[in-house]
Amino acid sequence: MSSIIVPGSAEDLRVNVGDTVHFGFNLYNIEDNDKSTLQRQATWLQKYPAVRVTVEGDCDELGTREYHLALGARRAHAVKEFLVSLGLPSSLGEPVPSGEDPPTRPASRDTSCG
Repeated sequence: MSSIIVPGSAEDLRVNVGDTVHFGFNLYNIEDNDKSTLQRQATWLQKYPAVRVTVEGDCDELGTREYHLALGARRAHAVKEFLVSLGLPSSLGEPVPSGEDPPTRPASRDTSCG
């Protein structure tokens, strides 16, 4: 039995476009290899303008809560600004740092998700 992915759904974005970009340790600049993911996301979001998104900036578990919130905010802002530069409206949504949430990837890796 195969599952049907509904066009314009969160699963459609995750499976067919990609919903995550990665950042280097303690960095918030968007790497070239993640720009293509963001370009696909921008195209998808333009195709489905009624979809509301949250731009979240995550960090690994190293550092203090304040450090995570600040770095997460910078990462989320960098992603939102890149998407806006591709033609999405600035009303896309406010970037949300998620520094107090559990990490999406272990600190033993050199990257964390944003």
